[in-house]
Amino acid sequence: MGSISGLLVTVRTAKQGSEMVTSKHGAPYLAEISTLRIHPDDLSAVGVEEGGPAVLASPHGEVRVICKGTDVPRGLFFLPLGPVANTLFSAWSTEESGVPNWKRINVSLTPCDEKAEADNIGQGAF
Repeated sequence: MGSISGLLVTVRTAKQGSEMVTSKHGAPYLAEISTLRIHPDDLSAVGVEEGGPAVLASPHGEVRVICKGTDVPRGLFFLPLGPVANTLFSAWSTEESGVPNWKRINVSLTPCDEKAEADNIGQGAF
């Protein structure tokens, strides 16, 4: 097991949108916004199995996510925009635009112990 670095891009997913209509506090919505999409080879490189937990960290914070291998470019990580992703961005670091840069931030991904971390998905890694 190791750690890999990549570029995080936040997105909106169709499932996220449909679950927002029902409840932003329900388990399906929270699961969707806590699911990181990455290339299967990146998933293997970090040593996390499909559906396994990992810690995603940026210079501004870190969160626990569930990893899903997806057909995306290697080195690019995709996480739905919302409370989980927001932990990784700074409201003060706007590159003088006045808007947080939700479309690209350097992050690292590290595996975590499934048994110890399964109940903390979507939470900060304190």
